[in-house]
Amino acid sequence: MRARANNVAFTTWVGVFLFAGAGVMALVLAAAGAPQAIAIGVVLAALPVGPLVGVYLWLDRYEPEPRSLLLLALGWGAFVATSAAIFLQAFDAFAFGSSEAHQSVVVAPLTEEAAKGLFIVLLLVYRRAELDGVLDGIVYAGMVGIGFAFTENILYLSQAYIGDDTHVGSIEDAVTLFVIRGVFSPFAHPFFTAFLGIGVGIAVSSRSRSLQVLAPLAGYLLAVAAHASWNAAMLLDGGSAAVAAYLLLMVPAFVAFAAFAVWARRREGVLLAHALTDCARRGFLDAAEVPWLSRIPARRVCRQHARRVGGPPALQAMRDYQGEAIELGFLHHRFLRGTAPDSYAELGQRYLRRMFELRPLLVWPQPAGVGAGR
Repeated sequence: MRARANNVAFTTWVGVFLFAGAGVMALVLAAAGAPQAIAIGVVLAALPVGPLVGVYLWLDRYEPEPRSLLLLALGWGAFVATSAAIFLQAFDAFAFGSSEAHQSVVVAPLTEEAAKGLFIVLLLVYRRAELDGVLDGIVYAGMVGIGFAFTENILYLSQAYIGDDTHVGSIEDAVTLFVIRGVFSPFAHPFFTAFLGIGVGIAVSSRSRSLQVLAPLAGYLLAVAAHASWNAAMLLDGGSAAVAAYLLLMVPAFVAFAAFAVWARRREGVLLAHALTDCARRGFLDAAEVPWLSRIPARRVCRQHARRVGGPPALQAMRDYQGEAIELGFLHHRFLRGTAPDSYAELGQRYLRRMFELRPLLVWPQPAGVGAGR
């Protein structure tokens, strides 16, 4: 019952924020009064979204997150985080008269990372069972960052097309800015927010109460620091140091982050195999199924075999069974670590019940286990 109430609370809060954020962004775009510029901004800003989403879905393959939550994360970044950041920065400019440099280096990182990170914090509070570790935090942070960058790019690109008091805009200006933001640094916002995602992932994986609080806080501060450093580098020598900062700071940092994300993805496979093996020892599933469930290539072999032998119904049954078993495996891993959510028993029973219902419909490759490691 408590898990259901938390789901309702999460959906309500996110829904209200999304509705308000979408309304604010609609007003902001309408106030620009340049539909052609907005259209160009939307088209250009959308180009990097697909490849970026594909990267994070690839990272998320061992235990795919609910597509509905990933879409909510994108929407949160696109509407809620952007509108909140615009409001907070406008308030700062009105109340405190901050300079453009102060807004860029201090105010923007603080407000934008807080607005983006709030979605992951809401997940931690209300949908904790969906977060199994660091990789989940990275994936949700990435989706929020992609959504934020998409809307922010629309605003910047349309402004480049329109121009301002100092220069006349053009399509060439918009394309040049797109190359800078959409080709060379599309990963900036997902990268910044990933620090908070890692902090939240550490929090759900830890039994220490202090670490459960300090890890997300430290992640937020690191996200702010990375964001501020990048913005400050863009201001050095009137922006002439941007290329050097990109090559010497952003590229190495992103390569290190990518390596860490790939390592976390591989580690999930090891953890899943260990947890499913223990599940089999306890009688939750057949031990012969473990090799077919713990490796992504083996899962694909199972689905191909099911489709070839039993057609679409067998394929769907295999997909559903794999999903339930993988969820059970990661939930059981958290149980073994002593970090399972309060709804552990209810969730576990639900996964097992669904697996029991699907088991008669399964068509496994024979003999069991052969080829599972390929």
